[in-house]
Amino acid sequence: MASTKQAVSAGSDGNPCYAGVDERKRKRMISNRESARRSRMRKQQHVEGLTGQVTQLENEKKFMEDKINSVSSMYIGLVSQNNVLRAQLAELTDRLISLNSVLQIAERRLVGLQWTYPRFQR
Repeated sequence: MASTKQAVSAGSDGNPCYAGVDERKRKRMISNRESARRSRMRKQQHVEGLTGQVTQLENEKKFMEDKINSVSSMYIGLVSQNNVLRAQLAELTDRLISLNSVLQIAERRLVGLQWTYPRFQR
């Protein structure tokens, strides 16, 4: 014949003095579980908020990278255009110097000559 043992909890050995302790222990366990559930929910909400921030920051980063690339391209174009304008300025400056030299030579040859312009009479 087999004898069966009953599982007995730590405070429930049939003594009525421990009945209040068991009830308090059970309520505390329920309270702890509820507190842990709320804590997990808060943690999940926090993680979701952080995930949203990561997404927003990644979008801002992409926008800034695109803007930097655009401005860099504009800058390269402006540097190129500036170099062309500087070359044109140098060429025009040289031409002006040459023309002024020719003008000075012509003025030296004409010194002493009086030019009279004919007047038109009516």
